[in-house]
Amino acid sequence: MTLLALTGGIASGKSTISRMLAERGAVVIDADAIVREVQAPGSPVLDAIVAEFGGDVLRPDGSLDRPALGARVFGHPERLAALNALVHPAVREESQRRFRAAFAADPRAVVVYDVPLLAEARGGDEWDLVVVAHAPVEQRVRRLIDQRGSSESEARARIAAQVGDDERLALADVVIDTSGDMEETRRQVDELWERLSRR
Repeated sequence: MTLLALTGGIASGKSTISRMLAERGAVVIDADAIVREVQAPGSPVLDAIVAEFGGDVLRPDGSLDRPALGARVFGHPERLAALNALVHPAVREESQRRFRAAFAADPRAVVVYDVPLLAEARGGDEWDLVVVAHAPVEQRVRRLIDQRGSSESEARARIAAQVGDDERLALADVVIDTSGDMEETRRQVDELWERLSRR
């Protein structure tokens, strides 16, 4: 059994790597999907968010209005810390449950935890390997503008809101450089998969 954390800054190519690993047989567990689930209407986490931040962070259908909540915490470290204290424990508990289920189903599984905020929310050092998707900031700004329709100022603000590349790279056992073309990224993923297969 191999538990791998895959992280990277916004527009670093992490999702592409995650998809390539899934194609090779990895079980991918998506931290962002778990966040959305634990914040679903009726959940204790959503109730706690409303108690902390007010009912106007809800949409009319009772679901979380992410942009409204984001506006409350963006640029306010103490508000962001309060939000993380509500969300992270529930995400951690659910991710651990999914890891256990994946290994119960196949003790030899390679489980990839696709987790954007590993550096920000680092729990225990339970990972067999930490893989960091990396591309230069200017290239990531360009991807956000070209692929996601961000303005340049929005793109730079979103990158600046995350931990710096140096801090993220310091966690890495393996760095996959996504600044080249897709074939170059695929070659590095193949090398990683070969390494995992030998474990």
